Amino acid sequence: MVGWFAPLLDLGTSAPDFELHDQDGHPVRLSELRGSNVVLVFYPGDDTPTCTRQLCEFRDRWDAARERNATVLGISPWSAERKAKFRAKYSFPFPLLADPGQRVAALYNTKGLWVRRTVYLIGPDGVIRYAQRGKPAPDEVLAAAQ
Repeated sequence: MVGWFAPLLDLGTSAPDFELHDQDGHPVRLSELRGSNVVLVFYPGDDTPTCTRQLCEFRDRWDAARERNATVLGISPWSAERKAKFRAKYSFPFPLLADPGQRVAALYNTKGLWVRRTVYLIGPDGVIRYAQRGKPAPDEVLAAAQ
């Protein structure tokens, strides 16, 4: 079920693979990140107050993410051009991925009129280790990293 009441994907299940383009137009494929923890931050829009705070928190905990062998990917439906400006403005050290039409959001049960703010951590084996709606603290998310 996709939509406002769709449940989070179950912990311990394989994360759906996807390919999206980053702010510079480069393809990013989840399966190519195997061997690393991957944090997916689904957020509604670039350069909006809560989204900015959320992604800045991950930026500010970047050293902790690297210590946990984690890659962070911000995902929203807005254009790559908007993402490039947003990323440069706040010096995010991680890619921002454009998901026009919310195709990947649908795979992760975050699709809606606005993307449902949701964070997943996928382990090095491609299995979901953490899933939470809202704006969980980066340290809480990274605690699930293996």
